[in-house]
Amino acid sequence: MSTVQSLNTPVLISLNQISVKIDEREILNHVDFELHQHEIVTLIGPNGAGKSTLIKILLGIMPPNRGHIEKAPELKLSYVPQKFNPSHSLPLRVKDLLQLEKCEPHIKQQIISETGIQHLQDAKVQLLSGGERQRVLLARALLRQPDILVLDEPMQGLDIQSEAELYAYVRSLPERYGCAILIVSHDLQWVMQGTNRVVCLNKHICCSGLPDSIQQHPEYQAIFGNQRTLYQHHHDHCAHNDTPSVCQHSKEPHIHPELEI
Repeated sequence: MSTVQSLNTPVLISLNQISVKIDEREILNHVDFELHQHEIVTLIGPNGAGKSTLIKILLGIMPPNRGHIEKAPELKLSYVPQKFNPSHSLPLRVKDLLQLEKCEPHIKQQIISETGIQHLQDAKVQLLSGGERQRVLLARALLRQPDILVLDEPMQGLDIQSEAELYAYVRSLPERYGCAILIVSHDLQWVMQGTNRVVCLNKHICCSGLPDSIQQHPEYQAIFGNQRTLYQHHHDHCAHNDTPSVCQHSKEPHIHPELEI
């Protein structure tokens, strides 16, 4: 979906003139941002740009000092955090975590299959590899059947091949489950290849637009220089049907070496 097409779809959430100060330190300054139905938007920016704060406001975790938020009626959001490290004293299995979200059984089985976590149901969440944990968290977020799925650096702990597979799956989600996606990423490969619109934040919206055009913007170049990573998928052995999924390579049913940290 192009930016023009996405702007013709309904607005799910709109942040208007959002400003945030913490201890007199400016975090966000008059930020306008909106997300449309079925749109994939990537939020980029340097460290300290206010990306985490903007996500918290979007999710309703914290209020802005100024500005207002408009949401579609009965809007449902799901969030996949960058880090999830529950205490080892908590007896939390994967299936326990997934049961926290109520979902129709056939949809649940479909999501579990697509994310490739069937064999992890009895595993303790704390003992999962980084990649396995990200897939479990993504599955749980999808079980909520959200209108907006927010992903914060979701490729943590994955190697290049596994990233490519998960990227392909994420790109299919708006059509597959009808959700819009906001992804926070430092991975310019994803930014340039897997998104409809890029928003560059540095306490204010520096620039926003199509991936190819945004690279020419002076503020983008001031932050990222001329960095551009072209994505090339050298392994297409998982693309044998119409259902992108996290491919299973390992012969061992409980070990996925490509997903280890």
